Amino acid sequence: MEPYRFDRSEALFARAKKVIPGGIYGHQSPRLLAMGSYPSFFARGEGSHVWDVDGNEYIDYMCSYGPIVLGHRHPRVEEAARRQAEQGNCFNTPTALWVELAEYLVEITPFADWTVFAKNGSDVCTWATMVARHFTGRRKIVAAAGAYHGTHAWVSPVPNGVTPEDRANVLNFRYNDLEGLTRLVEEHRGAIAGVMLTPFRHDAAHDSELPAEGFLPGVRKLCDDHGIVFILDDVRAGFRLHMGGSGELFGVRPDLSCYCKAIANGYPLAAATGRGNLKRAALEVFFTGSYFTSAVPMAAALACLQELKQSGGIEKMRRTGEMLRDGMLSQARSHGFEVTYSGPPAMPYMTFKADGGKWDRITAFCAYAATHGIFFHPRHNWFLSAAHSEQDLRHTLDVTDAAFKVVRKQFDA
Repeated sequence: MEPYRFDRSEALFARAKKVIPGGIYGHQSPRLLAMGSYPSFFARGEGSHVWDVDGNEYIDYMCSYGPIVLGHRHPRVEEAARRQAEQGNCFNTPTALWVELAEYLVEITPFADWTVFAKNGSDVCTWATMVARHFTGRRKIVAAAGAYHGTHAWVSPVPNGVTPEDRANVLNFRYNDLEGLTRLVEEHRGAIAGVMLTPFRHDAAHDSELPAEGFLPGVRKLCDDHGIVFILDDVRAGFRLHMGGSGELFGVRPDLSCYCKAIANGYPLAAATGRGNLKRAALEVFFTGSYFTSAVPMAAALACLQELKQSGGIEKMRRTGEMLRDGMLSQARSHGFEVTYSGPPAMPYMTFKADGGKWDRITAFCAYAATHGIFFHPRHNWFLSAAHSEQDLRHTLDVTDAAFKVVRKQFDA
């Protein structure tokens, strides 16, 4: 097949740059991909496939950076959203869905006694640190170095516009270094309000790292021993690895969990769940937004979570993720490449060891795949959805086999 062209996408991007800073900013900027090999604008999606504004079709392994967990335009989710939209979305008070969705989240989350809602992962992550501070009367928050917990000043990955005061009470250690965290807690004994961690390390532009044996349970015990609130940032992984929260997969139950991304299959909603002893502190920390109670995303979320559970969607993502992993690792070996294929099967990422911390080969690999209908990202973990089929996987592996050949030719020439 002929490589894709992006004439309309490029024209739109040129127009966008005139009226929007950078044209497209943040994590969706095409500058983080490979300019000329990816579209900048999409038009529609269906199941595991998406189409850009030039009509090019892709098997989608980014799933909108995580929100699409059942597949684009899943019928059950869209019907629930449509029915609620006919009644309205934004009112002076919540609808009954506010209660029904909270009850369902508490029901499926083993440690949780209550739920709050917001719009973005950044909202609930920052709010969780405030609850921890109010509950403990302490100031300091510990997070793994390089971890992404949102765009707010205390943790933004880009320091522009951030003051030293914004981060004066943030402490860092290396993910999986329980001894280092223990030293930090001892050094700041009685001053740490909360420890925030992702269930596995999934920093952008790094190989993913699963929790070492005993690490998360060790963090749990350390927090218990020192009266620290353990916060699990499950924004990216939540509802892709376990219905009860990703901590269940790795044998740990936090005090607070933060969700967004896959909770509503693309509709804008975030949530946090917590233990009963934090409920009063949660009430007393001011938290609100005009759209936090919007009913359409809540209808979508309830349908999404029920469908995931009833259809075995999480197990399906694990199986298809294993097929993709096993096929790509076999291809890499056959083409003489050493690669690192990391992360859980439903949220994988691959790098070439010969790149040595750069992204030359993986960018060339992903660029070829994109121009031949497979949408990966060279610097961010990928996502499987429950809509990916064995036929999708077979076609994907045909393209990745050709991509390995192209990389071999390009870098051995």
